[in-house]
Amino acid sequence: MTDSTHEVDYQAIKERLDANRLTDEDLDAIADAAVDFLRGVLNCFDENTCSIDEYEGEDGELILNLTEGDFAVLIGRHGRCLEALQSLLTSAMNRKLGFYYPVVVDIEGYRSRRREKIIAMAHRAASRVRKNGGQVHLPAMNAYERRIAHIALRDDDALVTYSEGEDPERFVIVSLASEAPEEAFDSAIEDDEFDESDGED
Repeated sequence: MTDSTHEVDYQAIKERLDANRLTDEDLDAIADAAVDFLRGVLNCFDENTCSIDEYEGEDGELILNLTEGDFAVLIGRHGRCLEALQSLLTSAMNRKLGFYYPVVVDIEGYRSRRREKIIAMAHRAASRVRKNGGQVHLPAMNAYERRIAHIALRDDDALVTYSEGEDPERFVIVSLASEAPEEAFDSAIEDDEFDESDGED
């Protein structure tokens, strides 16, 4: 953890990030800023004793996992409250840092479990398409989750995944590449490059 009495030079951190030279101290400073924001939000819910575990995700993102608390209201139905909290955190961090750095808030491993479920769902859909042809529509998901589905299947040259619809009902379609419409490839790229700095895809 960084010294809270020391003013952090976020511009210098951004320069090191751009040069791919982030230090452990830089990462600590980013994590501290995110944890401070989350603690402030949690205080509004009288949740003052939970633990916040910090670790690096598979794509290099900083994950903050909240544990040891009563978080049902913060997860919400289908994780919608958690997504709202994520949006608040992302916006607050962008303002605080002056640049985008991927910080993901999780609650008792909810996102990890959801990620595994989406990957399994995508692979089941892929098996059906390979066997029967046609298309399989996955359930509506937010942009972060759609990206997981795209990444899960992007190494299969026989398939293409793309999205249709408008949020919050936007969904992923799994199709044989030979049967997919031309615009499918642009849609897949948009979702796959989803950047939580703006929450759009």
